[in-house]
Amino acid sequence: RAPWPQSKREVSHIAMAGLLVHATYLSGILLAINRGLPLGAVALIAGLQPVLTAMFARYFLGEKLSVLQWLGFALGMGGVAFVVVGKNATSGLNFAALGFAFIGLLGITLGTLYQKKFCTGMDLRTGAFIQFSATACAMLALSFAFENQRINWTPQFVFALVWLAVVLSIGAISLLYFMISRGAASKVASLFFLTPSVTAILAWILFDEVMPWQGIVGLLLCAGGVALVMGHKVKQAR
Repeated sequence: RAPWPQSKREVSHIAMAGLLVHATYLSGILLAINRGLPLGAVALIAGLQPVLTAMFARYFLGEKLSVLQWLGFALGMGGVAFVVVGKNATSGLNFAALGFAFIGLLGITLGTLYQKKFCTGMDLRTGAFIQFSATACAMLALSFAFENQRINWTPQFVFALVWLAVVLSIGAISLLYFMISRGAASKVASLFFLTPSVTAILAWILFDEVMPWQGIVGLLLCAGGVALVMGHKVKQAR
C-alpha cells in the first residue's frame, strides 16, 4: 500500500535523481577503482562532495551557510587530506581513473541537490523501485555496449554484489534520502567528511592496518568540521 507518484513529471524527477546517485555516482567510483585509482585518492575526491554541494546549494536551493559552517567545511577538507596523506594513498594516479572519480563526484553532488529540490516527498519504497528500474535500464544498455555479458559467480563476487545492493544501494542511500528530506542538503553532505576516517578505523580494527598520527589528526579535524556544520542552522539566501 505504499503511495505511488501522482504524475509522470514526478516519476521523471525521481528517475533522474536515481540516475545521478546510483548510475553516475556508483559507476564512476567503481570504474575509478577498477582503473587502479588508490582508495585514498577516491576518498579524497569524494571528500570534495560536501564543499561542492554547499557551493551549489546556494544557487539551486537558496541555502546560505554561516562563517562557522564554512570553517567546518574547511576543517573537514583538511581532515580528509590528513587521512589520505597518512595512508600514502595518492601514488599511482592516472587521468582516466581520476576522470571517472570526478564523474562520480558530480553524480552524488547533483543527485543530492536534485533529490532535495524535486523528490523530498517521495515514498522510499516506490521511489526506490523507480530509481532502481531506471538505473537498471541504463546499466543494461551500457553493459551491452562495453561488456561481454559473462559473469564469474565466485563467493567474493556474490558477497560484493549483495553488499552493494542491500547495504549500500538500499540501506545507505535510503538513509541519505531520509536525512535530505528532513534537513539542509549542505548539512547532510558534511557527513561525507567522516568516510575516510571511519574507513581508516575499520581497516585498523578488521585488518590490523597501522593508523598513523595523520589519521588520528584527520579524524579529529573531520569530527570538528561536521560538528560546526551540523551545530548551526542553515539560512535561506535571499
